[in-house]
Amino acid sequence: MRKNVLVIGGTGKTGKRVVEILNQKGHNVRIGSRSQNPAFDWDNQETWSKALEGMDAVYITFQPDLAVPGALEAIEGLTKEAIRQKVKKLVLLSGKGEREAELSEQVVINSGLDYTIVRASWFNQNFSESFFLEPIQHGFVALPKANAQVPYVDARDIAAVAAEALLNDEHNGNIYELTGPRFLTFAEIVKEIEQATGREIAFTPIALPAYTKMLREQGVPEDYVWLIDYLFTEVLDNPKNQVITGDVEKVLGRKPIDFSDYVKETATTGVWNQPVTS
Repeated sequence: MRKNVLVIGGTGKTGKRVVEILNQKGHNVRIGSRSQNPAFDWDNQETWSKALEGMDAVYITFQPDLAVPGALEAIEGLTKEAIRQKVKKLVLLSGKGEREAELSEQVVINSGLDYTIVRASWFNQNFSESFFLEPIQHGFVALPKANAQVPYVDARDIAAVAAEALLNDEHNGNIYELTGPRFLTFAEIVKEIEQATGREIAFTPIALPAYTKMLREQGVPEDYVWLIDYLFTEVLDNPKNQVITGDVEKVLGRKPIDFSDYVKETATTGVWNQPVTS
């Protein structure tokens, strides 16, 4: 049966991949973003009703992160509107080991609607589609918590799990914790990208206060600096996150995508070799 699904953040790292999967399966997809008609804007609650109208299920991603101030209130408001619009199911993308994100999870869990929570580790695609891309292009990466062991997960795996959850009732009431198959440090990541691209990329450990100072000097918005500081302080080396789970395989029936495979495929796109324009 064809479903009507709203994908909030449908142009983002996981959202665009969820849209692609649902379209391939023949479902009716509405992309939730400011540029669409009807528009969806987290900062304008008046847009939510129209975007939710007629939807069976909703994939919820909150920008920039569920940990930021105001996220909980936004999720509460959206959930209430989803109930009013008779949405049947919510699938929430959450952060693994983020205490603040878990408050938003509870809103969805206690909504009375069918739900699935998808808690993800840090994404592989942070290095090609997000905040770590530009330093790699520059050939100089300086990051705090250099020895933190992270089981990076691929956005394609997250999207595949989310799509399964949106379409199949067997996932109702579940919390899935998604990781990749192994731990990596920043130095190991840079080395893999270096080898795949044939470029020299320097990696330098840096103290967190020096890193956030550098971000401010580069004109990075203050709320983004706050988020980076939070993620590096509370999440990156949180023992809760230093666990490899089997949930990708449990849902998809296959192993998660390995970081090396992601690197090899991404290197062929040339994104890491593109000149940086200031």
